[in-house]
Amino acid sequence: MFRGAITALVTPFADGELDKKALERHINWQISQGIDGLLPCGTTGETPSLTEDEQDMVISTAIRLAKEKKIPVIAGAGTNSTAKTVKAVKRVAGLGADAALVVTPYYNKPTQEGLYCHYAEICEKTDFPVVIYNVPSRTGGNILPETVQRLSAKYKRIVAVKEASGKLDQATDIVRRCGDKVAVLSGDDSLTLPLLSVGGKGVISVVSNIVPYDMANMVRFFEQGDLGAALTLHQKLYPLMKALFVETNPGPVKAACGVLGINSGDLRLPLAPVTEENFERIRLAIGKYGIQV
Repeated sequence: MFRGAITALVTPFADGELDKKALERHINWQISQGIDGLLPCGTTGETPSLTEDEQDMVISTAIRLAKEKKIPVIAGAGTNSTAKTVKAVKRVAGLGADAALVVTPYYNKPTQEGLYCHYAEICEKTDFPVVIYNVPSRTGGNILPETVQRLSAKYKRIVAVKEASGKLDQATDIVRRCGDKVAVLSGDDSLTLPLLSVGGKGVISVVSNIVPYDMANMVRFFEQGDLGAALTLHQKLYPLMKALFVETNPGPVKAACGVLGINSGDLRLPLAPVTEENFERIRLAIGKYGIQV
């Protein structure tokens, strides 16, 4: 179920409030462009700045619009409290998501044993597919391949890993250890094609917020064995991918969304708009790419 290009959705705001109409337009456009899945309420969705009611609305909207096309929805549900995460996973399961994205606990900095016990408790207390989200740059910790292997050997509910350590060797080791038990999904747009080459199944993508068709096709070309076409798209996408990470995500991609009229591009504090210099770099990258929405 979890393969291809899955968009880590931005959350549209207008004058500080959730922009429901922009959210629906964005999701419908993503689906029409052939995206393979949706991820509401991840890092890109500014989830820490959303109320629980807003999170439920965003997730429910994605589920409702994706249901007809049978596109899977992975809903963000991770916190740095195991008990709260269990409740969050149960909540997104009740909303009708297909899986929960559960980030490794931030701030606490648990050991590998603590990480194992965190995910084990979630699997014991819920009956729902879990996607581990490993992003050391944000959490301060790195769940190692042997810990993922240990979890997947005991719990079939561990269905995928969003691997955003930036280490291709780590992704390779997870594939080697877990095989088809766990779908390894890139958490870094620019590493998607290399990760596919070592056994990855796709990407949870930021850049697909503005180029869903091309991101989905890059993965499909690889799956079909057309490596030349996949590489051509990777090389085309690469400058845009880099431009969208000149500052903390999702600042740059929200700026790009504003330029393209996808939504207002507004952020919620504590995130602030990108600098004028970086905004110009993003605008130029969009122009050179020739994006049309």
